[in-house]
Amino acid sequence: MGTGIIGTSVSGLQAAQLGLQTSGHNIANVNTVGFTRQRSVQATNPPLLTGAGFVGQGTHVATIQRMYSRFLTDQVDRTQSTASELDSYYAQINQINNMLADPSTGLSPALQDFFAKVQDVATDPSQLSSRQAMISSAQSLSARYRSLGDQLAEMYGGVNAEIKATVSGINAYAEQIASLNQQIGVAEASTGQPANDLLDTRDQLVAALNTLTKTRTTTNSDGSYNLFIGSGQQLVVGPQAIELTTTPSSADPSRLTVGLRTAAGVQAMPEALLTGGSLGGLLQFRSESLDQASNDLGRNAASLALTYNAQSALGQDLLGQSLLSSPPTSFAPELFSVPAPAVIANTNNPPGSPVVSAAFVEPPPFNGNYYTDLGSSDYQLVSDGSSVTLKRLSDGKQWAGPGVDVAVINAQLANDPQGFALAAGPLVAGSSYRIQPTRNAASNISVNSTVLADPRLITAAGPIATSVGSANSGAAKVSAGSAGPGYPAALATMPISLVYQAGELRNFPVGSQVSIDGGVPVLIGAPSDGVAYKSGATVTLIGSVVSSPPTGFSFAITGLPNNGDTFSILPNVGATGDGRNALALAQLQTQATMSGKAETFQQAYAQLVSTTGSRTHQVQVSADAQTALLEQARASRDSLSGVNLDEEAANLIRYQQAYQASAKALEIGTSLFDTILALGR
Repeated sequence: MGTGIIGTSVSGLQAAQLGLQTSGHNIANVNTVGFTRQRSVQATNPPLLTGAGFVGQGTHVATIQRMYSRFLTDQVDRTQSTASELDSYYAQINQINNMLADPSTGLSPALQDFFAKVQDVATDPSQLSSRQAMISSAQSLSARYRSLGDQLAEMYGGVNAEIKATVSGINAYAEQIASLNQQIGVAEASTGQPANDLLDTRDQLVAALNTLTKTRTTTNSDGSYNLFIGSGQQLVVGPQAIELTTTPSSADPSRLTVGLRTAAGVQAMPEALLTGGSLGGLLQFRSESLDQASNDLGRNAASLALTYNAQSALGQDLLGQSLLSSPPTSFAPELFSVPAPAVIANTNNPPGSPVVSAAFVEPPPFNGNYYTDLGSSDYQLVSDGSSVTLKRLSDGKQWAGPGVDVAVINAQLANDPQGFALAAGPLVAGSSYRIQPTRNAASNISVNSTVLADPRLITAAGPIATSVGSANSGAAKVSAGSAGPGYPAALATMPISLVYQAGELRNFPVGSQVSIDGGVPVLIGAPSDGVAYKSGATVTLIGSVVSSPPTGFSFAITGLPNNGDTFSILPNVGATGDGRNALALAQLQTQATMSGKAETFQQAYAQLVSTTGSRTHQVQVSADAQTALLEQARASRDSLSGVNLDEEAANLIRYQQAYQASAKALEIGTSLFDTILALGR
């Protein structure tokens, strides 16, 4: 009986000791990140059969168990992945928001100052100081565009660097998890018991990996993990880690893409599959916000340059030069210069693929000025050998046609303008090109060096003058008139002297076309052919440009003329005080010059600032909400897996008492055994 008591007591001592060690281990790791609370699980020893029945033989510790829930841990990992994605996105887009919305470094003040200087030239075009101030303001404006564009361009490099660093971190975690898979398998196979601390370390690495990219975990029969990313691509399979790599995109080598390195080579992964974690945030930020901001800013710069230069070409400089100059060798109407749309050939294009180029379409006239149809999207041009397709990447809209000539695309763009046209030889089957109409415009806008060196070349005046005949007896007056596209062709023979006769204006150049208030043109077949006179109506001698309403040279006669009264159209000579074209240039600020006659320059920029600000706020709110969800998920997990010091203190007392009781039983058993031994002596 004494031996049974001793053995049972010793087993109780051992069980209590392991319980104390387990609680002490929990207490020591209360602040260890990723530690999961453990508990000792006791079981009774097999009983001994006697004549009086089965007699208990004490206890033993069956295992040390982690208080772990796979469901709660996966919930934390998923929430952490989304939170890290939003945090990464917010950190990047907040830089753009601060840059664009800054009142001192943003674009709006520079635009306002430039057009104010243009208005000053219109007020007093003869003053060289006003012209010089306008050129200086144009330099400041182009410098502001370049500064903003360069900062956005630098962010592309920063995103590439962060993608490389993130991929390196993912690979490091994957290798460690694969190594732990092997260690855990060996440890558990040799002991038959769970390697709790190694399991904690592996789960902590998986949690850290989910801060970089979203993963999905499965468990093998030997306890090892498999990790999957994207749409099921393997990252870790048991003890093997598959390496992620970064390579330049075949569509745009300036952008890094992520792929898996397999035995068959690098398997590129579409960006849409790499969600979650800081990697997903970086890729989403680049495709959603950085591309749009760069394209929108470039669209603003290109629209300013194109519309300004188009209107400037209709003017006359202080030297009397205009498109009517013969030849206009030194006429330099372009104040701004922007690069042509970028076309990037896919690096996987088949041999013999032609070079594709793109050019901006001349801005169409509208309401006395010009506008552009440029959008903020990139485009993709592809050929399958029998047809060509142009796809707008922002919304997937397509223009397609048979054959391998881009002329079929240009024909469609004439009816659905996008602000650019294409040029190329016959496209090869399988060839692909990325078209970026405005991506580089802001970073490369500049002021024409010729105009920069001579402010007299600013085309402030109108190239055409009008006058009433000195012998006129009527009271009719003629306006100064305005030049539109194609006006030199409309006024090929000057001076033109129109005559009022019997309610008509006559003596137009033979072969010319004349429109009244934008109506159907009248073809002049002889000097006696005329158009009905209407006081105040806009009379347009139509040029070579086909537009609606017709353009060329327009003027208006008001009042009542008498028969024989004449009205002359002639070159503008000695017009140092004429600011008509400068006034039209100043009006570009308030005209709907962008987005197909929908926005002004400042409205478009304000929309960019607003869109970026709204998206920044949205991401911030989502990030805050996700952080709250993450805290809730952690709290749910920690309620099971976390160490509670009060609970452990109670366990210490419980195991201490169990130890003391077992020790007392051992003492009694020893005493009884000694008594039996004494009887024998």
